[in-house]
Amino acid sequence: MQYRTFPNIIGWKSSALGFGAMRLPVLNGDQSRVNIPEAVRMMRYAFDHGVNYVDTAYFYHGGNSEVAVGEALKDGYRDRVKLATKFPIRYVKTSADFDRVFNEQLERLQTDQIDFYLLHGLNRRNWPLQRELGVLPWMEQKMKEGRLKHLGFSFHDDYDLFREIVDAYDNWTFCQIHFNYMDVDYQGG
Repeated sequence: MQYRTFPNIIGWKSSALGFGAMRLPVLNGDQSRVNIPEAVRMMRYAFDHGVNYVDTAYFYHGGNSEVAVGEALKDGYRDRVKLATKFPIRYVKTSADFDRVFNEQLERLQTDQIDFYLLHGLNRRNWPLQRELGVLPWMEQKMKEGRLKHLGFSFHDDYDLFREIVDAYDNWTFCQIHFNYMDVDYQGG
C-alpha cells in the first residue's frame, strides 16, 4: 500500500486508497439491507492489506452503512483505522437535533470518538440554517469533549459559496468536494 502524508496538523499518513462504505453488498437488491458479514469481510480484507481510512455517512444504506462499519471496526480494527462519517444536516431542523443524531451515529458505529467528522452536503440552501442553529460551536464543544478529532465538510455547490464556508471557520481540517475531471464547470470543483 502506498501512503500519503496528511498535513502536519494531524501528523498521519493516509493510505492512498480508503474504503468508502457508500456502496456495500446488499441482500435481495434492497439498498437498506446490507449484507453485514460480507461487508465486514471486505472491509477487514482492505484493512489487513494496508487501508487505514474508512468513510461512511448517516444516510448511506438507510443508516446501515454505519452499522456495518461499526461491526468491521470491532476486534482491534478501530485502533488501526481512521473513521470518517458525516453529520446529516438535512435531518437537523433545530439545535436539539444535534446531540440526538450524533449519539445515534456513535451507537451505530460502536465507538465513542470519530476521527473525521463532516457536515454532509453543504450548499446554499442549508448552510445559512446550520450557521444560525450553531452547528460550528456545537462541533467545537464535541472536540473539547474528545468526541471529535477533526472537522470538515462535504460540498455540493458553486465556488463562491465554497470560499464563504472555508472563510467562515478557521479550524476546518479538510473537505470533500465533488470533482469530475470531465466536467470542470460543475460545482465548486
